[in-house]
Amino acid sequence: MFTYNKKEKLKSKKLIEQLFAEGQSVSAYPLKLIYLPVDFDDSVLLKTGVTVSKRKFKNAVDRNRIKRLMREAYRLNKAVIFNNITTQYALMILYIGNDGITFEVLDTKMKVLLNKFLNASSNN
Repeated sequence: MFTYNKKEKLKSKKLIEQLFAEGQSVSAYPLKLIYLPVDFDDSVLLKTGVTVSKRKFKNAVDRNRIKRLMREAYRLNKAVIFNNITTQYALMILYIGNDGITFEVLDTKMKVLLNKFLNASSNN
């Protein structure tokens, strides 16, 4: 139920470039989600990646901690989306804040972000 395995990770460079070029976005500061409806070869509904700006967080330790928290918040809350979508999407979650964050705040913002995505994707 609450898994985030290798099949669900967004790794394709081509797809990531396409996502940034053609994707639409929703925001819930300090998170931003870029999404694009695509067709995957496998049966996975969502492929997701997370990223944190190197410019804002010089230390890899800080970047990696935020990425770890983002993946965990996504893993716990993605069931909200899974129950309601049938289209396959590529997602990229960006951390656009300037300073660190606690897991509780990030978890709350992730819920807001995923609900915004759900509303935006159902309107298309």
